[in-house]
Amino acid sequence: MRSAIILTIFRKEILETLRDRRTLFFSFLLPILLYPALSLSLAKVQETRVAEQQAKLSVVAVWGEASPALQDWLRKTNVMVRLEPARDLPADVLRELATAKPPPELAKKKRGNANATTNADSEPTLEPPPSPVLLAAQRAVLERKADAVLVVWPGFATDLASGNRAALSIYYDSVRDDSRKAQARLHDALIDFRRDEVRRRERERSLPEGFATAIAIREENVSQPKRQVGSLIGSLLPLLLIILSASGGIYVTLDLTAGEKERNTMQTLLCAPLDPVEIIGGKFLAAWTVVLLSALANVASLAATFARIAAPVSDFNIPPITYVLTFFALLPVTFTTTAIFLGVAVFARDLKDGQNFLTPVMLGITLPLAVTSLPGIELTAVTSFVPMVNIALLIKGLFIGEAKTELIFLTLSSASVYALVALVLAARVFHRQHVMLGGTESVREWIQRPTQSGGTPTPTFALATFGIVFVVMFYGSLLLSEKNLAATLLGSQYGFFLLPVLLLALFMRFSPTETFSLRRPAARAVLGSVLIGLSAWAVAGGIVIRLLPPPDSMVKAMEKMLLLGDADVPLWAVWLLFAVTPGLCEEIFFRGLVLSGLRRWGIWPAIGVSSLLFAIAHASLYRLLPTLFLGALFGYLVWRSGSIACSMIAHALSNGLITTAVHLQPRGVGPRIAEMNVLPWSITFAGLAVCLLGLWLVHTAPRPANSPPDAA
Repeated sequence: MRSAIILTIFRKEILETLRDRRTLFFSFLLPILLYPALSLSLAKVQETRVAEQQAKLSVVAVWGEASPALQDWLRKTNVMVRLEPARDLPADVLRELATAKPPPELAKKKRGNANATTNADSEPTLEPPPSPVLLAAQRAVLERKADAVLVVWPGFATDLASGNRAALSIYYDSVRDDSRKAQARLHDALIDFRRDEVRRRERERSLPEGFATAIAIREENVSQPKRQVGSLIGSLLPLLLIILSASGGIYVTLDLTAGEKERNTMQTLLCAPLDPVEIIGGKFLAAWTVVLLSALANVASLAATFARIAAPVSDFNIPPITYVLTFFALLPVTFTTTAIFLGVAVFARDLKDGQNFLTPVMLGITLPLAVTSLPGIELTAVTSFVPMVNIALLIKGLFIGEAKTELIFLTLSSASVYALVALVLAARVFHRQHVMLGGTESVREWIQRPTQSGGTPTPTFALATFGIVFVVMFYGSLLLSEKNLAATLLGSQYGFFLLPVLLLALFMRFSPTETFSLRRPAARAVLGSVLIGLSAWAVAGGIVIRLLPPPDSMVKAMEKMLLLGDADVPLWAVWLLFAVTPGLCEEIFFRGLVLSGLRRWGIWPAIGVSSLLFAIAHASLYRLLPTLFLGALFGYLVWRSGSIACSMIAHALSNGLITTAVHLQPRGVGPRIAEMNVLPWSITFAGLAVCLLGLWLVHTAPRPANSPPDAA
């Protein structure tokens, strides 16, 4: 893969793309115009609608004998209500208004009421049939003869005068705005009327004010206006941002794939001495650049629009850093959607075919985002691994101000893994020349088993395997979390790291020796690995952790995990669980399949990427740097010694020493880890000296005869 060729293809594609006026309009100009036009238009419509509704009188039909006190109250309080007497009511309605009692209040059934009793022999309680008054009021409101109906039940004035409880009923249509407004106006006015009547009764009986109320309940919303507006914006904005940003990639990817097939230029490109990875690299960079610029235009237009809206309101102010973080959160989403669109669009024979392909893909990507607007859906450890939805919830959390550091790391890590898998699959499509020329392939051809044994994984295979294992391991460990900690750890290590790798290697006929570095190491390399295993934890704890110290709560949680809660477990069993098992399973996966797959990239890219994936797999921001450092050490051990046994020894010793120190604490041996922020410099420098000695021994040790020639 030649970077110069990729950049050449990128420049060619980006120039052709920017010459397309449709792409420029939909990707850049439309977002700039859309947010101001949409927000100002909706605001104007809403403002006009509210003003009209406030100025409009609510027509309320009054049925029954309303007392003069009630009529005077409704008139003098100026509640924008026009009272109309009953007209042309049926005889049965008039009879019920003159003689009937108010309808009884229906008891609301509460689910999960512990005090509720059930009698199996009793008949079910049926609601009474609708009364003539209810049916007549329903017709009057639905036929818009009145916005609401106020029913004054018989004896209203007498009950008020005698100190009894009088009854009123309001019938309205909750679907119609005018009817809801009439109900709200009547409700507020009648509440004030009732309060005034209670005060009058208290005065007549020489009771202290508030006697009938007994308890004054005051509700105070502690949520700041900024948070309330952020919640509203965060419920709708992520969906709109992701859809508009992703939409910009549809036209570009179609033009770069199906468009080239229509213009018969794809064949010319394939005839050139280029690797398919170089072709997709250039095309992907061009498409992603356009999508990124579209996302930037969306976020910038959004920020300018909200700044204009918030100018008159002093309490409403979204910090600029929120928009910056929103843009960075969109990076993995745009990466993923661009790779998916590019991989799908290449199957199309022409632009029309491509639109038929990408339309359902776009719907499949964006429709799940609607759940982010539902109440109670927020960013958690579980939702941080849901593709696309995790980024939408992260943006929502940024606007509310509730995005936690650990969840941000999990979300961006999982989103980056999905983006990586999408790009790997797209690259695999571009390796199929038959598809590139407009042909089709069956599913069997995509998962065909190699006919010959030997060889090692490709970088594409290694990265795709990590992405799949990473997601499966996370959700699988959630399923195992109902078990005890030991079962969860053993199931995750052997079920999600070791077993899939061995089955894949067997299915793909990889060479076990080359893939997993199953060679006998030199004694000098083994000694160096032991020294590194005994000292690496001190270097990580004394130097690396100083750069990003973990919170005390996390340190105590780690200590509790290593102690297996309050279980009394012998030290050898703890070593087997926390030292030997990770040393075997994680090394087979990361320093075996992944490192061998990346070997053709060279020593430092292969070790760097494999150790980064090793750090991401531990799913913790505060463990990222220590595990990255340890992963690089273990990778170098395998690379230089030619044997995975060296990294297994160092990994097991490093984990085992920390586990031993934690288990000796209850006996008063050694310092308590939870009470130490970082290791003292004396221990750190001693560990560094031992670690450097171990590296020197491994570096100068003789390599096995059958080691790869590029491992030196």
